[in-house]
Amino acid sequence: MTQALTGIRVVDVTNNQAGPSCGQMLAWLGADVIKVEEPGKGDVARYSQRDREHPDADALFFLAFNANKRSLTLNLKHPGGREVFRTLLGRADVLLENFGPGVIERLGFGWETVHALNPRLVYASIKGFGSWGPYRDFKSYEPIAQAMGGATSVTGFPDGPPTFTWPSIGDSGTGMHCVIGILAALMQRHAAGLGQRVEVSMQDAVVNLIRVSLRDHQRYGRVMQRTGNQLGAGVPGTTYRCRPGGPNDYVFVFAQQQMWHALLDAIDRKDLVGDPRYETPEARWQHRAEVDALVEAWTSQRSKHEVMTILAGAGVPCGACLDTGEVLADHHLRARDMIVEVDHPTRGRFLTVGNPIKLSASPTRITPSPLLGEHRAEILTELGYSEDQIRQLEKDGAV
Repeated sequence: MTQALTGIRVVDVTNNQAGPSCGQMLAWLGADVIKVEEPGKGDVARYSQRDREHPDADALFFLAFNANKRSLTLNLKHPGGREVFRTLLGRADVLLENFGPGVIERLGFGWETVHALNPRLVYASIKGFGSWGPYRDFKSYEPIAQAMGGATSVTGFPDGPPTFTWPSIGDSGTGMHCVIGILAALMQRHAAGLGQRVEVSMQDAVVNLIRVSLRDHQRYGRVMQRTGNQLGAGVPGTTYRCRPGGPNDYVFVFAQQQMWHALLDAIDRKDLVGDPRYETPEARWQHRAEVDALVEAWTSQRSKHEVMTILAGAGVPCGACLDTGEVLADHHLRARDMIVEVDHPTRGRFLTVGNPIKLSASPTRITPSPLLGEHRAEILTELGYSEDQIRQLEKDGAV
C-alpha cells in the first residue's frame, strides 16, 4: 500500500529514544527506515532494560521505538563498512543521527562530507544542546533536558523541589520536533533540489514545550512557581479524589465560567446557582477551598469513570486519571489503534503504542522492530552487492 512517505529512504544511525522515536514516526508514515547498527551489539536499547521473562530477547524499550524499520549491521570503524555506508547514503533521502558531540565527524561523515556525496540528502541531527552555543560540547539525557529547558522548575508542588516528569518531552518530544524539520526540508527540496541540515537540540525542544510558562513569566514579571495540579486560576481546575480511593482514583475537572451551572446541576448542587460566593471566576478563586471541597464531596462517592461519564455528558471537561494498566486496556485507545498488539519473532505477542497521526489515505500498520541485522543481506543486495561480496564483507567484519 502506498503511504505518505513511500519512496523516501531514511538512514537511521540513532540510539536510545530521541532519534529512534523520530525514525519510527517516519517509518509509520511510510518511509523505508534502515536502522544501521554496530555488528554483534546494536542499539544499546536492545539490551539495557531487558525484563526477566525474556532475558535473551530485545528489550521492550527497544521495541517501543523501532517498529516498522529494517536493520543493517555495519562496522563504521572498518574501511569496508564505511564504504557500504557511503553507498547507502548515496541512495538515501535522509540521514538521521544522534551521536555525541564530534563523533560522526570523526567517523568521516560530517555535514560537509555527506552533502558533497549526496547533495539532495537531508542531514538531520539530534543533540543535547546543539552544535553551536556555549553548551555545545555538553551531553544530555531526558532529565537534563527538562532541567535545562525550564520544565522541572514549573513541575511539582509549591513545597517540593523542581520535579522531573516521566512523559519524555526531552527525548520523544525532541524526536517529534525533528520529524517536523525533516518533512519541511523534504518539501523545500522539491523546490530547491537540494537537501539541507536539520538540527534539533533537546533543550530547545523542551523550551518550545514550556512556552506558556515563559509567557506567564513575562506577563507577571516574576519567576513562575510550582502549582501542583492547579490549572491557572480556574476553579474547579485540579484533581479530585474518587471511590475507592486508590493511588490513581482521581479525575481532573476543569470548568470554565459558562460551564459552572451545568457542573452544579450534574453534581446535584443546583441550590448554589446564583450564590454570590461562587458565581464568578474571581469569587470561586477567593473561595476555592470551599469549591474544591463541594466538588470532591460528590466525586469521592463515585468511581472516576462514572464521574467522567456524568460530567462529560453535562458538557464539563473531565478526565479519569488512568494508570498505565488502564491505558493499555482502554477501549477508546484500542478502537483508535493507539494500543495495538504486535507479534514479535522471539518475544511473541505484546502490546505497544500505535501511530497517533491518523491519515485517511494511508493508515499505519504496526510491524515489529527488526532483529539485529535481520535485513542485512536484503539491503546489501538492493545496493548492488553480490552474494560473494556480501560473504566477503561478513568475513572481513565490515558488516
